Amino acid sequence: MKILITGCAGFIGYHVAEKILNKFKSYQVFGVDNINSYYSKALKKKRVFDLKKNNKFKFLKMDISNKNYVDNFFKKHKFEIVIHMAAQAGVRYSFVNPESYIESNIKGFFNIIENSAKYKVKKFIFASSSSVYGEQKTYPFKENFELKPTNIYSFSKKLNEDFAKDLSTVTSMKIIGLRFFTIYGKFGRPDMFVFKFLRSSFKNLKFELNNNGNHNRDFTHIDDVTDIMNKLIKKKIKERYQIFNVCSNNPSSLPLLISKIKKILNIDTNVVKIRRNMADVLMTHGDNGKIKKYLKIKKFRNIFNEIKDVIEWYKKNKIYKY
Repeated sequence: MKILITGCAGFIGYHVAEKILNKFKSYQVFGVDNINSYYSKALKKKRVFDLKKNNKFKFLKMDISNKNYVDNFFKKHKFEIVIHMAAQAGVRYSFVNPESYIESNIKGFFNIIENSAKYKVKKFIFASSSSVYGEQKTYPFKENFELKPTNIYSFSKKLNEDFAKDLSTVTSMKIIGLRFFTIYGKFGRPDMFVFKFLRSSFKNLKFELNNNGNHNRDFTHIDDVTDIMNKLIKKKIKERYQIFNVCSNNPSSLPLLISKIKKILNIDTNVVKIRRNMADVLMTHGDNGKIKKYLKIKKFRNIFNEIKDVIEWYKKNKIYKY
């Protein structure tokens, strides 16, 4: 079995690759990433270095927006499964550099899924986002809700879903989209809440808490993501197109989580409350009933039970230096 994972130097892509390499010993995994400078290149290179310790893993630095390069790559390698995690991340950054989202999230996505269909890939699994829901009045978010993207990042993810659904009507390839909700865990993104707060704590920096902390987030552990991915790889899929929430269905308030982290650290982090960033939604809360039923999942991890292990790993690996 030959699998391609795009965005393998990213947080989710790295963990998916690692889990597949450990779980499926006979699989050959190809990873591609452009290793951009959106956040620490050193951290991304550290992830790739870790993956390359396994001789079943091959890495190629690639810009997926380069159509000819992607075409030639797919022509050379006959992949059976493609797991597309590559994207320009970050909602707030989309207001600073919108062009990067067009290049990676739209052109790049089209290049990867088009070639997947062209070269008869059996399964195409791609990363969408909870951001496609925008602000909703009813909770939890269900997959059949009307989508309300509010920025180029969320628009790009909705466009990915729309194109994938259209393509599914003219290809035998099985296409699965995953709407991720605030993923956290070891090797997490330093621009997201948990690692931003830990960095501020260890480096004695002030931490700016948006909207005075009046946010709730559906934190989802990375191990739940990789467990789902492994089940999808093994599962015999009949439907041509499916979309799923990947979430804990258990939103947490940020002040409550901060209190828990401070207690574990025994550090009085300087938290400064500031006004709301209008790029942020007030609450993310997804319904995970569909994915649980589809893959026979019993439960998802709770961040208050897992955060201590994440903190210990962060301290041990001195991630605050990146």
